[in-house]
Amino acid sequence: MQLVFIVLNKTECLKDILMGFYDAGIKGATVIETSGMARCLTEMEELRFLGSLNVLLNPEQKHNKTIFIATDDNMIPVISKIVNEVTGGLHMPDTGVMLSVPIGYAEGFVK
Repeated sequence: MQLVFIVLNKTECLKDILMGFYDAGIKGATVIETSGMARCLTEMEELRFLGSLNVLLNPEQKHNKTIFIATDDNMIPVISKIVNEVTGGLHMPDTGVMLSVPIGYAEGFVK
């Protein structure tokens, strides 16, 4: 079993990604609003001098969406395909990142 993290910068793709997951039988995703380090640093009063980082960031996008999915190993390629098709590819700048880590222990999951 794996825990998949998708940090989505292209938040306008969230609904289509979740619908793709649902259509593929993935029904247990959790979505939270998150912010990256650079965004947090530019918002801290004592670090205003880093405001020039705003030029590098999309000023209208203040937050990301992070999706967590506990899933079987064999679903990782399915999840990757959906995310890459909807976003146009995670290799594109300012799209997002995806990674997974093994789950050593879990309870409360109903199959």
